[in-house]
Amino acid sequence: MKFSEVDVEIVKEYANAYDEDSGLLKIILEGAKSRVKSYTGLSDDELDMHEDITIALLVICNEMFENRVYSADSSKANILISSILDSYSQNLL
Repeated sequence: MKFSEVDVEIVKEYANAYDEDSGLLKIILEGAKSRVKSYTGLSDDELDMHEDITIALLVICNEMFENRVYSADSSKANILISSILDSYSQNLL
């Protein structure tokens, strides 16, 4: 599945959030897409060429949905998501 094809219904299914308000999930999805774009520096067309980025997007959406607090218990990033996004990042110094 392409990055641009991910919609609120797919996020609902992935996060098992069937009873959740679609408005909240739309905000989460748009925020997660923005994060992936700013992290990698890739355009929408470039992101669509890498299907593993879709998995990273869904995991980020799920994290945003599950952990809706200001502070987190762990300062460690998910290594799988970091490795996926890092492999396509054009923003690394």
